[in-house]
Amino acid sequence: MEGKWKGRWVVSAAVVGMSCLLAAAVVSADRRLKPAELGEVDADSAEVGVSDYLLKVVNFLWQSDESSYHHVWPSMKFGWKIIVGSIVAFFGAAFGSVGGVGGGGIFVPMLTLIIGFDPKSSTAISKCMIMGAAGSTVYYNLKLRHPTLDMPIIDYDLAVLFQPMLMLGISIGVAFNVLFADWMVTVLLIILFLGTSSKAFMKGVDTWKKETLAKKEATRRSESTGNEAIEYKALPNGPGNAAQKGSKTPEGEVTIFENVSWKQLGLLMLVWVAFLVLQIMKNYTSNCSKWYWTLNLLQIPVAVGVTLYEAVSLYTGKRVIASKGDEGTNWRVLQLFLYCSLGVVAGVVGGLLGLGGGFILGPLFLEIGVPPQVSSATATFAMTFSASMSVVEYYLLKRFPVPYALYFVLVATLAAFIGQHAVRKLINLLGRASLIIFILAFTIFVSAISLGGVGISNMIHKINHHEYMGFENLCKYEA
Repeated sequence: MEGKWKGRWVVSAAVVGMSCLLAAAVVSADRRLKPAELGEVDADSAEVGVSDYLLKVVNFLWQSDESSYHHVWPSMKFGWKIIVGSIVAFFGAAFGSVGGVGGGGIFVPMLTLIIGFDPKSSTAISKCMIMGAAGSTVYYNLKLRHPTLDMPIIDYDLAVLFQPMLMLGISIGVAFNVLFADWMVTVLLIILFLGTSSKAFMKGVDTWKKETLAKKEATRRSESTGNEAIEYKALPNGPGNAAQKGSKTPEGEVTIFENVSWKQLGLLMLVWVAFLVLQIMKNYTSNCSKWYWTLNLLQIPVAVGVTLYEAVSLYTGKRVIASKGDEGTNWRVLQLFLYCSLGVVAGVVGGLLGLGGGFILGPLFLEIGVPPQVSSATATFAMTFSASMSVVEYYLLKRFPVPYALYFVLVATLAAFIGQHAVRKLINLLGRASLIIFILAFTIFVSAISLGGVGISNMIHKINHHEYMGFENLCKYEA
C-alpha cells in the first residue's frame, strides 16, 4: 500500500512537469513575436524549422526587459466589497483551520475577485490571513490532548521532521512567486489540488466506514451485555486501528505548560529565528549579488541540519512519531527522504500560491497513519512558523498594504477559533473524526475550482491581448 502511495506522488510530479511544458508550447504559438528579436520568417517557407519553433518558445517564456506584473491595491473604505469579503474570509478561515490547510485557496480568489487586488498581492495578503488563523488554531490546540493516547494533540516530532523543510520550501516558493507567470501557477494548482482533494476524500470515506463498523460493534456489545449504552470513541485512524498502549479517555484539556514539548519547540524556534535573521540580512543586499545568493544558500544547512537530526533519531529509534502508537517506530531511509522532500514541495506550493502547506501536509499525515485530529493540529502548528516567515518575506518585498492585511488577519483569527470550537463539539456529539477529513477534502476541492477558474480567466485575457506571459526577471525586480 505504501509503495503504491509513493508511486502516485512520483507520477503526479512527472505529470505536473510535463503539463507545464505542454502549456508553454501551446500558449507560445499564440503570442506575437517581435521581428527585430527573432527575425522575419520567410513567407515562402513551407515549414518553420525546429530551431525557430524552440526560439519562439524561449522568447515567450523569457524576455529580460518584459514584465507582466503591476500591483493593484484598492483603497480601503467600508462598502459591500468589505462586507462580502469578510463573510467569505470568515468561512474560509473556519473551514481551513479545521482541515489544517489554512484556507488560502478561498482567500486568494476572494481578495482578487471581490476586493480587487492583483493576484500576487492577493497571495501575500492570503499568507497574512493564514498566519492569523494558524496562530489562533495553535493556541486553541495547545490545551488539547490526543484523542486516544496520553500525549498532546500536536505531534512535535512530526513537526520537527517537516517544519524546517517546509520553511525552506517557503523561501523558494516566494522567489518563484516573483519569477513565475500566473498561467504556470494555474496549471500546477489545478493538477495538484484535484489530486490531493480526491485522495483526502477517499481517505475520509474509508475512515467513515470504519467508524460505522465501530459504532455497530459498540451497539452489539451493549445489547449482548444488557447495558443501556457503551460510549463510542472516534477512531484514531492509525494503520490497522488496533488498540494502543497508553490509551486513555477521549481528548481533554490540560494547561499549556504541561502540553508543550519544550525541546522540540526550541528546535523549531531556532530554525525560525535563523531564517528570520537571514531574510532581514538579505533585504540589505542587492538582488542577485554575491551576498544575496550566499544568504539564500545558508538556509539549506539550517533546514537540512535540523530535519536530518530528527530523521536519524527516528531511523535509529531514539525518537518516535508517538501519535501513531506502536506503529510509529518503523522507518526506512527512502521513506524519510520522500516525506522530507514532500515537505519542501508543500513549502514551495505555499509560498508560490499564497496557501498553507497543509494542502499537502494534511493528506500526507493522514497517509502516514496519523489520526485526523492530530493531522489537522500538527499541520497547522507547522504552518504557523512557515506562514509567519513568508509574511516577513512578502513585507520586505512590499507586496501588500498593511491596513488591509491587519483587518483580514483579525477576521481570520476570530473565525479560526470559532471554527475549531464548533467542529470539536460536533465531533464529540457525532463521534466521527472523519468530518475533519471531509472538511479538508472539500476545502482543497473548492480551492482548486476557485483558484483554477480565476487563473484560466486571467490567462485567456492575456492571450487575447497578446500580453507577455513568460518568466519575470528576479534580478531586476524592484519592490
